Amino acid sequence: MALGLMLASAQQQDELRLLSSSNMITGMSNNAMFYRPVFEHKGSTLSADSGYLHKDEIGRQFFEAYSNVIITQPTGTQIFADKLHYDAASQNATLTQNVRMVSRSSILTTNHLQYNMRSSVGNYYGGGRITSGTDTITSTNATYFENTQDAFFNKKVVVRTPNVKIYTDSMKYNSPSSMTYFYTPTNIKGNKGENLYTEKGDYNTNTGVANFTKKNLYTEGSKMLKGDTLHYDRRTGEGEAIRNVVFVDTTDKFYAYGDKGLYRQSDESITMTDKPLIISVVKKDSTQSDSTNTGNTKANPSNRKEVKKKEKEDKKVKEEVVSIDDNKGENILVKLDPVVVPKDSVQMDSIFMTADTLFSKMILRSTYIPKNFKLSRDGGELDVEVDEDYGDDNDSTDTDFTAGLDSLQQKGDTLGKKEINIDAPQKKIKDKQAVLKEKTKQEPKKGSPNTAKTTTKPVVKDLNRFELEKNSKADSILRKNAVVPKADYSDQIFNKALTAAKNNHEKPAAPPDTAKTRIVKAYHNVRMFKSDFQAVADSVYYGMADSMFRLMGKPMIWAEKSQISGDTIFLQFVNQKLDNTLIVGNAFMVNATLDSAKYNQLKGRKITGFFDKNSLERMFVDGNAENIIYVVNEETNVATELFHDRSSRIKIYMENNKLKEYVSIRKVDGKVYPIAQLTQDKEFLPGFIWRPEDRPKSKEDLLNRKRSVAKEEIKVPDAESKEGKPKEKTIKNIEKEMEDNVPETMKKQIELKEKINQVEPRPVSPTQTSIKK
Repeated sequence: MALGLMLASAQQQDELRLLSSSNMITGMSNNAMFYRPVFEHKGSTLSADSGYLHKDEIGRQFFEAYSNVIITQPTGTQIFADKLHYDAASQNATLTQNVRMVSRSSILTTNHLQYNMRSSVGNYYGGGRITSGTDTITSTNATYFENTQDAFFNKKVVVRTPNVKIYTDSMKYNSPSSMTYFYTPTNIKGNKGENLYTEKGDYNTNTGVANFTKKNLYTEGSKMLKGDTLHYDRRTGEGEAIRNVVFVDTTDKFYAYGDKGLYRQSDESITMTDKPLIISVVKKDSTQSDSTNTGNTKANPSNRKEVKKKEKEDKKVKEEVVSIDDNKGENILVKLDPVVVPKDSVQMDSIFMTADTLFSKMILRSTYIPKNFKLSRDGGELDVEVDEDYGDDNDSTDTDFTAGLDSLQQKGDTLGKKEINIDAPQKKIKDKQAVLKEKTKQEPKKGSPNTAKTTTKPVVKDLNRFELEKNSKADSILRKNAVVPKADYSDQIFNKALTAAKNNHEKPAAPPDTAKTRIVKAYHNVRMFKSDFQAVADSVYYGMADSMFRLMGKPMIWAEKSQISGDTIFLQFVNQKLDNTLIVGNAFMVNATLDSAKYNQLKGRKITGFFDKNSLERMFVDGNAENIIYVVNEETNVATELFHDRSSRIKIYMENNKLKEYVSIRKVDGKVYPIAQLTQDKEFLPGFIWRPEDRPKSKEDLLNRKRSVAKEEIKVPDAESKEGKPKEKTIKNIEKEMEDNVPETMKKQIELKEKINQVEPRPVSPTQTSIKK
């Protein structure tokens, strides 16, 4: 008996309580029809134009309502619909036709909504939308949690904001924070043509900040940035990629790799760090591989082997773009599709460059100042000025390298300076009538979704039926036409970009005033590797407009057995082929002979070199030109004499990397020393340096090893070292040994003359200078 009373009491508490009604018709078993009823249940009110209340066999109440249905909850959330089926026991409400739920920060519209008033969770399965602030999200299915104001969307999800459109198949959205979370392939398309792709991450539609962690790709026109982790800020236009970063610009065939990259949309710049690598594609002549020996392969089997080996290397170069170690032991290999290259065609080669920091950006071609040294293959006029400046445009002695780089090309191109944003011209002011007309168009109608975003209180009045139906049809068409990306989207796009760059599909040239060109800056510990030459420097500047590399900070270049050094080295490519080089300030070239202890040497204020088929063809040494050349017996391959020459200019012509012709202009003196009479002081020119250990051996060595810059003392080899290998000795030690070998009487004479000079300074005669030396 007591149990029955308790159940009856519980049922009474679960029953709907009638608050008001204009008319009521009571039927059998407590079933009743109501006109304009208002019911209360668990703190919520339910009203409609008409309704039917009935009980089933076990006493559960059901409320059927029609036309102008309104549910108001204690939280202030209101739900509007044309029809309602409500189960009082479970508090499940099924609303159909023109359904609209208005909560604290969003409006949900659909034609079929299942909503539990106890848990405040709603679901729609036949299509709907949620509007929050300026964000409108439509999908086929969705689940909305009113307590947390989170919504989960599935199937054909489209997000529309003033700045972006998002396409995905699965997404979570939080109304108060405007945060979107993605779990499947997603495209975020911006108004400026940029696109963000990810398969996992989050994006704030209000601030425009994105954080992606799976298969991420940022594209803007011909530029692409990808990485394991991608961070993007729409307001600043900056994207940062971490781990396995790749940046590609298909227009100018520019590739950059690294473990950290920062892209800035404002100046289209990319900054790469953590083992960065830049690849530039150049032409390689197909007849370069020992053209003089190819016709004699039958007589010389070794030549045949070399030709076959060269063909294999060329085939590998054609297919491979870059292979780098990603610190996990994995080898990342980016390949282009195999290309059938005609027998007599020109093949492509790659220049690999790395540094501590690599920076590149686009600038107006009109602001780029190309270097023009007016170099001539016949040597040009003989220099008469001793201190002519062939270096940077800026004569400042500031040790800040970034300032030196910036002065090379354009004013105001300084990384340390903040970007100056030039505001766009103001729009013309419209007349009052046009402004009023525009305002009338933009003003939302009463009861529209936009009215909810500007009011803090819930909107009570329902939307116009026509607007709801119109939005429903528009959303249905939008979902139907939406292109949701597939899982392999980023790989497809990226591979197409590489293929387009490889096939050299050029875009139409832009007008002269808007045409842009790319510049590249490399900071600290720069290393370069190409199949036929390598280089190191502290810093490098490269401009694509004139295809010129500027190497600064103790630069060195190696080609075959030659080493070139100087204060500044310029390398220029013409038609994607190495064309000329200019070494300015303390120019020095060393060439190792067959005898590893003997070195041909060239020295001057500047050295100008010209290439043919990527091999050094001729050189001009100007300004106190001086050289040491060993005469080698061709039969025995043994050096017999040393030739030392001094002149105003030295001309050298090469053929197949061998000396063909040597000419001295305005010769000062020349001496010939038999090898047997040579002393060590005659074997090396002042300023001699030989550092083969700094030379990059391969692309892997390029990335994993830096040259040692701590050794300030110049080193020269010692032919008398043990095990037949050159021994490094400092200039100071050599001078000490020379001093020890001076006779005692000569020492006393030198000491006496030094004392006399201290008492009464006077000019030093050439004889005294030679004695001191």
